[in-house]
Amino acid sequence: MKTLEEPEILREAREKMVHSQIELRGIQNAAVLAAMRAVPRHVFVPSELVEEAYDDCPLPIGEGQTISQPYIVGLMTTLLRPRAGQRILEVGTGSGYQAAVLAQMVGDVYTLERIGSLAARAAQLFERLELGNVHVQQGDGCLGWPEAAPFDGIILTAGAPQIPQPLFDQLAEGGRLVGPVGSRFHQMLQVWVKEGGRLEGEDTIAVAFVPLRGQFGWGAEEW
Repeated sequence: MKTLEEPEILREAREKMVHSQIELRGIQNAAVLAAMRAVPRHVFVPSELVEEAYDDCPLPIGEGQTISQPYIVGLMTTLLRPRAGQRILEVGTGSGYQAAVLAQMVGDVYTLERIGSLAARAAQLFERLELGNVHVQQGDGCLGWPEAAPFDGIILTAGAPQIPQPLFDQLAEGGRLVGPVGSRFHQMLQVWVKEGGRLEGEDTIAVAFVPLRGQFGWGAEEW
């Protein structure tokens, strides 16, 4: 990833974010911490919110979408257990921040975004940061990216009524899937593992994500 010139105050804010919001809340994975120290979160938020980029909260990014709270990004990344050389699918590119964090740790990230303007903006940011291992496609994330499957890990960054079957189908043997599942306004962050062709899932913490839209997501009348 290309290192951008940035004010010292933003570097200090990022370091404080990682220490106080991530490490002190129990995330000790060195690779996750290093990735979150490396990625300039402030370039993924609207210009008027740069001073809030490292705050302990989600932020709006337009089109009714948000960039997740830093802790949630760190937690979901940790639960996914990404490793060097892996192929990861992200459903819901949004700002592009989660994909950029994962790109520091794995071989390739394939990220799907339903909203064209967000997909285009994220692609421009990945190019600016020289993240050549991140691949962006506009489309229905519920259907996954079959041409690039199977994936060692799948991360879902929007709340779903259930995990779409195509995502399970595109998960490699031994792969992990992390995503929020539940009602329109409240979900449980779930972790699924595929072993012996079977899926085993468990709940972790309660969360609240923007709704997953698409064939297996929420319809417009439901949100």
